[in-house]
Amino acid sequence: MDHFQLKRGELHAEDVPLRAIAEAVGTPVYVYSRATLERHARVFREALEGLGRVHLAFAVKANPNLAVLKVLARQGYGADIVSGGEMVRALAAGMRAEDIVFSGVGKTPAELAQGLDAGIGQFNLEHEEEGHVLSALAAARGQRVSATLRVNPDVDAGTHEKISTGKADNKFGVPIDQAPAMYARLAVLPGLKMRGVACHIGSQLSNVDPLEAAYVKIGQLIGELRAAGEQVDRADLGGGLGVRYRPEDPAPWPTDLGEMVARVTKGWDVELMFEPGRVIAGNAGVLMTKVIWVKPGVTHPYVIVDAAMNDLARPALYGAYHHFEAVRPSGERMTAHIAGPVCETGDTFAMGREIDVVRSDDLAIFRTAGAYGATMASTYNSRSLVPEVMVDGGRFAVVADRISAATVMNAERVPEWLQD
Repeated sequence: MDHFQLKRGELHAEDVPLRAIAEAVGTPVYVYSRATLERHARVFREALEGLGRVHLAFAVKANPNLAVLKVLARQGYGADIVSGGEMVRALAAGMRAEDIVFSGVGKTPAELAQGLDAGIGQFNLEHEEEGHVLSALAAARGQRVSATLRVNPDVDAGTHEKISTGKADNKFGVPIDQAPAMYARLAVLPGLKMRGVACHIGSQLSNVDPLEAAYVKIGQLIGELRAAGEQVDRADLGGGLGVRYRPEDPAPWPTDLGEMVARVTKGWDVELMFEPGRVIAGNAGVLMTKVIWVKPGVTHPYVIVDAAMNDLARPALYGAYHHFEAVRPSGERMTAHIAGPVCETGDTFAMGREIDVVRSDDLAIFRTAGAYGATMASTYNSRSLVPEVMVDGGRFAVVADRISAATVMNAERVPEWLQD
């Protein structure tokens, strides 16, 4: 459920007409619903309440906007981060350092040091050398830092190949058969307190079966580690639940995850850690755009909108689907291609899709754009960086400014030897 609904024939975000936001802020613009974020955070938490010790950390990469993170911090969520910049954002939003989990295959020594100095709660180690570097940095500071070893369970998540992370040839984690010996070597290093294991097999999972297959392997590994005398009191089970981009898309409910985890992890006696992202933020946001032209085409007309692949990269990057709707639908339908103004053939949101009839200057939205939308935006073609707005009941506020091409250019320098 989300709070972007038709009221009196016009799409609203909660109690705010989207047209009012377009008039105040312009388009394209991302619009987030606070009520939807809070509902999704609550539903996910409640689905896991029967599991005992649970730690929830929002995957900041899905949507790092400070206002979004603030809402989730107030819902009791920590942060799953993959860069030092995301750590800075999480802390600025009020998430506690001890509730931050630092994931990612390419953490630099500087970022590891940054996390140590901030006192974050856990590092998920992706390979043995990283553990040695973290050990040396922690020992030099007189610290003993909590860490887990991320393992690759060689499970196909059944999702898009570019967001699958748990197969044997993916770059993430260590092969699960190498984990026991590696864990033992890491456990004796100074400055490290090995707490357990972590895994994350991919994003936008359409059912929990691949997760169950991975978690069964994790449970076997925990048993093997304990039999060897190792301490294990945490199991980081990652995230990955999908959302419905189309009404007919299969997508698991958080309760499906909770019931499966309760069954698979019975007897583990660990703190279970989860890092949801898309399932919290996905349909809590839309990208609103304005139609520039309806251009005749050979097979179907092209609806040219002012949003582009630099604003919403997923369709160009993954061939991803985002539902397109008029803000004031007339009830008439048309078949059209939807494209943006960027000078790339790939700047296309849909081909031959049945949509609401739209005309020049009409407003429309791309739904389910609250995750991996604004966070992936760029200024390609010297376009402005898209702004972000949050709605709260009958009010709204700009939570990220539109950054113009001129402002971006102000950060550039022409060397003295080119100034003539």
